[in-house]
Amino acid sequence: MAEKKCSSCGIGLHGEGNTYFKCPECGGEGIGRCAQCRDQGVKYECKKCGFVGP
Repeated sequence: MAEKKCSSCGIGLHGEGNTYFKCPECGGEGIGRCAQCRDQGVKYECKKCGFVGP
């Protein structure tokens, strides 16, 4: 199984404050968010449908 990574910065998702969820638009692509990018509101993009979110 591939390591889950932050969709914004690419860091591995280890420890507390990280999250991983399906794209809110298409539900197909997994979106990873590290604690730092979540806190700073760094944008991410779904590779499948192009949805952009904070």
